[in-house]
Amino acid sequence: MLGIFNEKLVNAPKELKSPACLNSCSKGKERDEMMKDLMRFGNWWNGLWMRFGNGDGVLGYAPSMDGDHNHNQRLFSVLDDIYCVFLGELHNLSMLNKQYGLSKGGNEAMFIIQAYRTLRDRAPYPAHQVLKELEGSFGFLIYDNRDRTLFLASASNAHIPLYWGIAPHASLVISENLHLVKATCAKSFAPFPTGCMFHSQHGLMSFEHPTKKMKPMPRIDSQGVICGAIFNVDSQSNIHLMPRVGSEANWANWIGDDKLA
Repeated sequence: MLGIFNEKLVNAPKELKSPACLNSCSKGKERDEMMKDLMRFGNWWNGLWMRFGNGDGVLGYAPSMDGDHNHNQRLFSVLDDIYCVFLGELHNLSMLNKQYGLSKGGNEAMFIIQAYRTLRDRAPYPAHQVLKELEGSFGFLIYDNRDRTLFLASASNAHIPLYWGIAPHASLVISENLHLVKATCAKSFAPFPTGCMFHSQHGLMSFEHPTKKMKPMPRIDSQGVICGAIFNVDSQSNIHLMPRVGSEANWANWIGDDKLA
C-alpha cells in the first residue's frame, strides 16, 4: 500500500517534519516514481494505482506475493467512490457482517467501506466505538473521494506496522513499506501510532483512549538528529466528547468540536 496526499487534502501533523530537512534534504521522489517503486516491491502484475482530482491524492496497491515473508493479507475494495486498502485480518468478521446486515461473503476491506459509509450517512455511532469492536491485526486506509477525506487506522497489537511521513513537496506519505517512506521523506517520518485513527481534517486520536489527547515526542536517530515525532497518549489530558445525536452524525465529525493539537 502507498498513499500520497498533498496539503490541500490532508492537514498532516507538523511534528512529523524533521528540522534537519528544512534546508538539507533533497527534493524527494515524485509520486509516479514512488508508485513504480511500490509495484517493484509487490505483486506488480496484479497491482494498481489511481489519481484523485488533479493529482492531489494518489493511492497504490500491490497484492502480497507467494512466499511473502510477513504473510499479511492485503485487500483492496472500492464502492461508491470510497476506496479502501486493508492489511491484516479480522477474526470476528462474520459477526461484524451479521451485525451490520452485510453479506457474509464480504472481505475485510468491503466491511470497512460498508461500515464507514453507514456511519457517514446514517448512524449516530462514533468511529472509536466501531474500531474497538474490530478483533484481529489490521491497518487500513480509506479515501472518500466524494468528501475528499482520508481516514487511517491501526490495531493496538502492532502486528501490522504502518509508517507515515511528510515528503519535501509537503505531501503526507503512508505505507506499510518502511523503505518507500524513507526513500521520499528522508528523516521526516515515524511509525503510525497503534490503537489510533487519523482523519485528514481533524487530526489524530486514540480509539482506545478517546478522551485523551495525543502528545508528540521527538524521534531521535542514532546520530542524535530529530526525525519527526512519535505520538503517545497523554494520560494527563482530557477531551470532551460530544454526544452523537441525529442523522448527521458521521465519521467525518468523530471528534466533535474538539480538534487535536
